[in-house]
Amino acid sequence: MATQPSILAFLERLQQVTTFDGLQSLVESLRALYQVDNFIYHSINSAGEPYAALTYDLDWVDHYLDQDFGRIDPVVLGCYQRFHPVDWKMLDWSGKAVRAFMLEAHDAGIGNQGFSIPIRGPNGQFALFTANHRCSDGEWQKFTAAHVQDLILIAHYLNQKALEIERGTDRLPYKNLSPRELDALTLIGSGQNRAHAAEKLAISEHTLRVYLESARFKLGAANTMHAVALAMSHGRIIV
Repeated sequence: MATQPSILAFLERLQQVTTFDGLQSLVESLRALYQVDNFIYHSINSAGEPYAALTYDLDWVDHYLDQDFGRIDPVVLGCYQRFHPVDWKMLDWSGKAVRAFMLEAHDAGIGNQGFSIPIRGPNGQFALFTANHRCSDGEWQKFTAAHVQDLILIAHYLNQKALEIERGTDRLPYKNLSPRELDALTLIGSGQNRAHAAEKLAISEHTLRVYLESARFKLGAANTMHAVALAMSHGRIIV
């Protein structure tokens, strides 16, 4: 696996994509960029319609859908209940049906390691971006530690592009931010640490984190500073 690939060229190419075929080609290109076996972007829009751009063998994809494995897949079930990136080792792979599913996936070339990023978009959209590979636990830990920020950025930019292609526009419908969410982003954007920001707002750090996370997901941001940048770019806050 590569150690420090640049994603700048990838993101620049992504901005030029206008079709789902183009998005599929870009997802395929990630394998060479990161030297990882598989990358998967899977989305279900607000109408319940699925879309996927992935590098899994299509026979496995057809079999997965035919057997309705989504109802027992620990990655789908586990990530739907989470907001943060998930290493597959954190998920529950116990149970007879799940173990049988895991063996079938392994035989189909699915790697033993996985790292998935849940994404929640506008109007109830849910998506997953996953890196999958065959390697030791130690190698995978080093890879994810080195590239977690890259993968989060790629996940959210891929999702934004998929939404743009689906809608035929490059404008995202943002949800309104509450006054407290705006205050929290403004203080963090002005360079305050979380302790000082919470003190100024007369709330606990835990409550501050709730406001920041809520704003981040409303904006579709990869992290807090990305949320600050998006809020600034749309004139919602001034720092």
